[in-house]
Amino acid sequence: MLWTLPNSAAGLLLGCIALPFGARMRWQRRERAVVVRSWPWGAGGALTLGNVIVHTGPQLDVACVTYAHRAGRCVEPAISLADHERAHVYQYMLLGPLFLPAYLVCGGISVRNPFERAADRYALHGRGWWPWSA
Repeated sequence: MLWTLPNSAAGLLLGCIALPFGARMRWQRRERAVVVRSWPWGAGGALTLGNVIVHTGPQLDVACVTYAHRAGRCVEPAISLADHERAHVYQYMLLGPLFLPAYLVCGGISVRNPFERAADRYALHGRGWWPWSA
């Protein structure tokens, strides 16, 4: 967690900014993260920064579709957004401050990004959160 502290600090700052506008923060042991729920801005979804998950909804454990499903590449069952974001927490914990540059180099928020595909795989099967694992 210390390794990714700069990313987590940015997430906590976002959470603190949103508190007066109705956001709520709580440590969620299962996610290994502080979850900022009811983020008041944006189109919806979640963003992970280190050990902080910022989410627009009232709870994180909601169903969502995978990136490949959304892009029309395949039909997959719904996944848990909490599981998907937990995979990103693990990725951050391994790469620390190198995660964001690596994520952006790999394609950002896109079905082409191996970090996103790995997070979907983890949410579907409970394993494989690292992009280059078998």
